[in-house]
Amino acid sequence: MKPEVLQLSAILIPEILEELNAHYTVHRYYEQADKAEFLREHGANIRGVVTGGHTGISREVMEQLPKLEVIAVNGVGTDAVDLAYARDRGIHVTATVGALTEDVADLAIGLLIAACRGLCTGDRYVRAGLWKPTATPLAPLPLARQFSGMRVGIVGLGRVGRAVATRASAFGCPIRYTDLKAMDDVPYTFVPNLIELARESDALIVAAAADNAQGIINAAVLDALGKGGYLINIARGKLVNEPDLVAALVEGRIAGAGLDVFVDEPEVPPALFGQENVVLQPHRASATVQTRTRMGRMVLASLAATFAGQLPSARVTG
Repeated sequence: MKPEVLQLSAILIPEILEELNAHYTVHRYYEQADKAEFLREHGANIRGVVTGGHTGISREVMEQLPKLEVIAVNGVGTDAVDLAYARDRGIHVTATVGALTEDVADLAIGLLIAACRGLCTGDRYVRAGLWKPTATPLAPLPLARQFSGMRVGIVGLGRVGRAVATRASAFGCPIRYTDLKAMDDVPYTFVPNLIELARESDALIVAAAADNAQGIINAAVLDALGKGGYLINIARGKLVNEPDLVAALVEGRIAGAGLDVFVDEPEVPPALFGQENVVLQPHRASATVQTRTRMGRMVLASLAATFAGQLPSARVTG
């Protein structure tokens, strides 16, 4: 009999879904109208859970899965999973750490270039026919900000932060960073104080883990970044004090922002919609076929190893 797996969020890669369905009896929890009744009927037989980093799994649901052996997170964030409870029960929690790095770093640089160069504004200008000489005269598009050579400050020099630094360095950008401690194996300048890092940066890129931090990018940090500075967030929305950021953008206290993540997704502060200096994305830094396939393969490997009585290599619960 196939092991039973509870799927809490969708997987968009057909080949991964086919393999998942071939090896397991998959229950798509997110499609259930009466989730409580579904758990009462099937919860006792569930041995594995597949979920996303944002979705996670509540302790309440975990408590109704007495045979649960593994929670395979199709993402890198585990803050939506009660890791302490999972450890106490001996449940493996795995994540697709490393699979997303290149795509997330690519998007960070893409957001910064788009914000600095006004790419989205220019795109809308052309699509609206305003480039034509017959168009209604409007104020000309403002000159953009050069990206090459910008002083880039990185908040969190983990896998993604390092990949961002490599890319920015190729554009001649001096790199500074802050983290819990200085890193001996990188050529970049360590700045222990976040406000000081912002003051020394033209662009601040948030790439830190969010498990134990919230609202660290606040009004003081944004004021230190200043009127010529840009904020890029490809980490977690909760790392930024959103009202402080909105105020700084509306009041012109920073030059612009590129945001892939928000505090209360999918809700986005409406005040941002009218800001031409802000580039918005729907939390899709890892949304390429290549990365989502790698992530899916890691999820499948975690399930297979666990059900074979082995320790999954991608576990984050030790």
